[in-house]
Amino acid sequence: MNINKFRETANNIMEGLPEELFKQLNGGIIVLDEKKEDGECLVMGEYVEDPFLGKTILLYYGSFVEDLEDASFKEWAEEIEDTIIHELRHHIESLAGVDYLSDEEKLEP
Repeated sequence: MNINKFRETANNIMEGLPEELFKQLNGGIIVLDEKKEDGECLVMGEYVEDPFLGKTILLYYGSFVEDLEDASFKEWAEEIEDTIIHELRHHIESLAGVDYLSDEEKLEP
């Protein structure tokens, strides 16, 4: 999947989600061409809160390429959707003043 199809797929997924999930996500969802790693793990997406730039979700297209290079379109779309929903959970929890998902992530092997 090329980056343009990736962006189109992400936009289609976002359009199918309730608008309420995007409240105060003033930086929106941005697709970056790069790959990101955290130690030995690929980072597919990231929720960022910046005092100047606001609240933003970043999707790392390069990470998806490395992980899903030969996968079917369906597998790509499922991973994109899972990542968007995961990062939106970070956003919603942040608005609620909790961070349960980060606690869960720390327990993962």
